[in-house]
Formats: sequence, C-alpha cells, structure tokens
Amino acid sequence: MRQAQTLNEAQLRRVLHYCRSRRHPTRDETIILFSFYAGLRAKELAALKRSDVFDEAGAVREQFILSAAQSKGGKTRTVYLNQRLRRALAEYAAGLNLNDPNQALFESQKGGHFSANTMCQLFLDIYKACGLKDASSHSGRRTYITRLANKGVGVRLLAELAGHSHISTTQRYIDVNAEQLSAAVELL
Repeated sequence: MRQAQTLNEAQLRRVLHYCRSRRHPTRDETIILFSFYAGLRAKELAALKRSDVFDEAGAVREQFILSAAQSKGGKTRTVYLNQRLRRALAEYAAGLNLNDPNQALFESQKGGHFSANTMCQLFLDIYKACGLKDASSHSGRRTYITRLANKGVGVRLLAELAGHSHISTTQRYIDVNAEQLSAAVELL
C-alpha cells in the first residue's frame, strides 16, 4: 500500500487557504493544523472532546492525555501542543460553547462527533480539491514526523510523540527526498 504524501510548506498553505473557503472554515483549518502540528490520526481527531484541549476556564492546554479509547492500539499517550496550534485552538474556541466539556471538539454536520471514516473523508475531500491526489488523512501525521526528524529529533522521541511501540514503525513514516539527500552530503 502506498504511503500518504508528505506536504511541503507551500502545499500546506494552499490547503489552509482552501479550508477558508469551505462551509466550516475555522473547524476545517483547525483539524488540518491539528494533524500537521500534533500528528494525530483521523480516529483520534474524531474522538477529541472539548475538555481534552480546553481547561475549565476555557484556556488551551499545553498538553493533554489521549485516552486508550481515543487512540489506536488501546494505549494512552500525552499529546503536546505547540504555540501555533494553541493559537489556532484559541481562535477556534471563540466560536464554541465550552460549557459542555464532553461535547465533540470537532462537530460533524449532524452536530456530534465525526466517525473515523467521516474524518478520513473530510481530509480526502480537502486534499482532492487542492489537487493533492496522493494525500490522505495520514499526510499530516507523516509530515509531522518527517519535519521533526529533519530538525534532528531522534527516532526514540519521535516514536513516543507518535504513540508507536516500535521505532521501526516510526522510521517508516519519515519521508526522504532528493533535497534532504543533497543537504546531508553537504554536512561532510
């Protein structure tokens, strides 16, 4: 099976720009950013509750625990949110009612949680509209891991962030391209 396409910065900007033209622009843009800046799977994004990301006062958390029921493999893991994602979530919160902490963070058309399949379809629809035929719901996750690896983050740390039990799984996520190979030999 083909791996999901990793996106460069220009492609990500194109996707985010397209999201702004959609029916739910802030929600869709925030979902994309969550995928790229926290590396969550579609299933995990679909399962998020407002209390996972926002504290009792409505402030964005710096980290949260993804429960075993929310994650793949039935294991809990800590998700760390960087500044860019926290800013996006703070903007997203402006349009949310945070009084019900168990409500879906990202509401579907019907008002409840997305299913994992519906979340995957949302990604596919957005990427297809942007002309990214090899991109999927896993593209943000692969890009997240690849970007961190390219910045020198070790594979053990990457495996922990991704929630992988084996570093060999994480290694398969790291995309290698001609630009990286060329830069690597210049290190000598």
